[in-house]
Formats: sequence, C-alpha cells, structure tokens
Amino acid sequence: MKSYLFVLRKPPHSGAFVQEMLDIILTTAAFDQAVSILLLDDGVFALKKHQAPAYAGLKDTAAIFEALEIYDVKDIYTEIESLQERGLKTEDLSLQVQTRYRKDIACLMKGFDVIVAG
Repeated sequence: MKSYLFVLRKPPHSGAFVQEMLDIILTTAAFDQAVSILLLDDGVFALKKHQAPAYAGLKDTAAIFEALEIYDVKDIYTEIESLQERGLKTEDLSLQVQTRYRKDIACLMKGFDVIVAG
C-alpha cells in the first residue's frame, strides 16, 4: 500500500478544484490506500466553521470533509503560519488537524510515497 499526501492550497469556493480534489481523495481512500491531507495557504479555509456557500450558489465541501473519517482519512495537517496569517486558530476549524510549522513541512512530505498538489 502506498501513502498519499494531497496538498490543498486554494480556498474551498474558488471553482470546482477543491470538489474535484476531494473526489480524488475519496476514490484513492476507497481503494484502501493510506491517504493524508495537508492544507496550506488559503486551503485552510476549507475547514473553517460556519461557512454558508449555498448563499453564493456553491456546493458545501465541509460535508465532504466530514465524510473523510468513513474512508479512514484521519491525518489532516495544516501549517501553523497559514492559519495565523489568515487570523484562524485550530478551534475555528470543523475537524481536528495536526499542525506543523512551515519549516517542518518538507520533512513531513518526505514521509509519503505520492504527493498530489494543486
């Protein structure tokens, strides 16, 4: 079994990108692969609590993130600086995440067989 790290950098409601990545993540996990997610930059907004994308006619990706546990996707990482630069704390997120400092991200990435970034 290979270990996959999916890196999300874009905000959740900036088009179909995040939705498509989530579909790929769930498909990969459905085939019993080890899947983890790393949220960087504006990607941290994907887990922000109290989003209301329906007002803008967009799909709610937060519900899909909540389904990750069903697919055994439990390791979700975020960069501390990405949260701080956007005025967020881990308490502002809808799921538990593991935090890493920017200087430690490269070391984290080395632990995966496949990295899919967008």
